[in-house]
Amino acid sequence: MDRLTNTVRPYAWGSTTAIPEFLGLPPTGEPQAELWMGAHPGAPSHVDRGSGAQALPDVIAADPEGELGPEAVRAFGPRLPFLLKLLAAASPLSLQVHPDLEQARQGFADEEARGVPLEAAHRNYKDPHHKPELICALTPFDGLCGFRRATEAADLLAALDVDGLKPYVDILRASPEGDALREVLTALLTADRDEMAGTVAEAAGAAAKLSAGPDASAPSPDALAYAAYASLAHHYPGDPGVIAAMLLNHVRLQPGEALYLGAGVPHAYLDGLGVEIMANSDNVLRCGLTPKHVDVPELLRIVRFEPGDPAVLRPEAGPGGEERYEVPTDEFQLSRYLLAPGAPACRLDDRTPQILLCAAGHVVLRDAEGDTGQLTVERGQSVYVRAGKRVVATGDGTLFRATVAV
Repeated sequence: MDRLTNTVRPYAWGSTTAIPEFLGLPPTGEPQAELWMGAHPGAPSHVDRGSGAQALPDVIAADPEGELGPEAVRAFGPRLPFLLKLLAAASPLSLQVHPDLEQARQGFADEEARGVPLEAAHRNYKDPHHKPELICALTPFDGLCGFRRATEAADLLAALDVDGLKPYVDILRASPEGDALREVLTALLTADRDEMAGTVAEAAGAAAKLSAGPDASAPSPDALAYAAYASLAHHYPGDPGVIAAMLLNHVRLQPGEALYLGAGVPHAYLDGLGVEIMANSDNVLRCGLTPKHVDVPELLRIVRFEPGDPAVLRPEAGPGGEERYEVPTDEFQLSRYLLAPGAPACRLDDRTPQILLCAAGHVVLRDAEGDTGQLTVERGQSVYVRAGKRVVATGDGTLFRATVAV
């Protein structure tokens, strides 16, 4: 077991207080958006096995099968295939989608063949991997996830009573559902920003009014969504992505609830603190709400125009105190353990590597064979456990476990 030293990423959308409070540190006054736990080369965790701090990718490279286990190496090569994060959003992230595995491989190979520099701002594919991800709320957490039904999106836009939106309403009500969503999103992504600015401002003002509702004792069922869209317009005035966001489902997760985001699903995180786990990739195609590059043709090739209600996940109880978030991917598996004084110890055996994060209280981790003592981890602290290591956990707190699902 190795205690991890991790890096905080200071993206502009991050909260100035949530991660410092979680770690028990004073705020710096600067935004702190993500705490990375893993072996991503952009901000690798470090461990110290007695000879000084070492980057986790270097530890893994020195003995891939010993660190990851033969099954994980056969499936994903000599690399940790997941990245665990603590994410703290105080303002909206960009509206985005991720490619599937074949799209990522093809896109990466194509850009490599064309000599597009890896660091180029207009590059879409940073690696040949897909990026499914899961966000689990630690506080109430707002996000956008997947397309609304076309008729529901039409009703929501129509209620704003903005002349510039009426053509989109007509398309959403008249065309086959998937075709309608594609046509409207394409129109928004290719619209002239200056020409759309007035429509976006009108829509934002109307959304703000509808978020309050005509009767405070009986607010509109869409009040939270309208408030979210008005907030987007505040952060991104005049951006047509604000209207694109109105095609998506607004979701508020309660602590312990999660969302799984597969390939082609448009989404954005808006506000809150959560534990995020993802396949270890940087591939993101943006739809709006960002000053960064938006490749409209490639984006439209990747987006899946499949409307429906977002599936909010709750952990499923398993043996040994494990509560697992079931997801259809092999790169990662996220579980939660709620530990209480006097309760039986939880066994955390695994044939693949684990990263353990204490999210509340304190947790005592012991080697099940008793040969290397124990570690006590407090809220915000994390531990790397190499493949095949048998660990038991006790204490009074909440422990998240990230591992490979093979």
